Amino acid sequence: MDVVRLAVWSGPRNISTALMRSWENRPDTVVVDEPLYAYYLAQTGVDHPGRAEVIATGETRWRRVVDDLLGPVRAGAAVFYQKQMAHHLLPAVGREWLGTLVNVLLIRDPAEVVTSYLRSRDTVTPRDVGLPQQVELYDALSARGCPPLVLDAADVLLDPEAYLRLLCAHIGVPFMPTMLSWPAGPRETDGVWAPYWYDAVRRSTGFERYRPRDVRLDGEAVRVADECQPLYEELRAVRVRV
Repeated sequence: MDVVRLAVWSGPRNISTALMRSWENRPDTVVVDEPLYAYYLAQTGVDHPGRAEVIATGETRWRRVVDDLLGPVRAGAAVFYQKQMAHHLLPAVGREWLGTLVNVLLIRDPAEVVTSYLRSRDTVTPRDVGLPQQVELYDALSARGCPPLVLDAADVLLDPEAYLRLLCAHIGVPFMPTMLSWPAGPRETDGVWAPYWYDAVRRSTGFERYRPRDVRLDGEAVRVADECQPLYEELRAVRVRV
């Protein structure tokens, strides 16, 4: 049986880790958590929480990362779920390998992203949010004739089962009810950055019920959210609905 390599390209402070939990709760699925993170930090010099540990324990050569993403998967696995951050896909990274994956974009309202992001970092830029890179990725894959599926996090949280069923059908695997809940706590597959970013998902046992966020931004944060808003609307216009 051929393994489906499902790459979900998100921005930070989305439901990307919860979605990874969901897929990892399938017995036929292997997951990997942000495999390009160490490369991204080493190349950009960005000061993220746990930066030194991420670089020390991760792979900083993007070609080696790609080899692993396209390489052998454990026997019996039907899905190789790749939780990816769009902003980790730096310009120097080749793009030809993306055609061997089933690519999905996971988007979220940028004002909500910026609000959440600034709880962990002091500053934010549009490219930290990931929406410019998601639009670039959508355009590049569309030009090859394989536009990625676009999911909005708010839609998914309003009806997780419906969107998980849609995603399963998209890649040709059966939906499993086990995808809707999982045990609380850490996972061996979590990146070493989990203590800095995963508090909420480690307490979770399923998808959080959707609720509008109280967004309060000022200064530079407003400019960043405003600059990202048209990019979000561009992708939101082509998102899938159930």
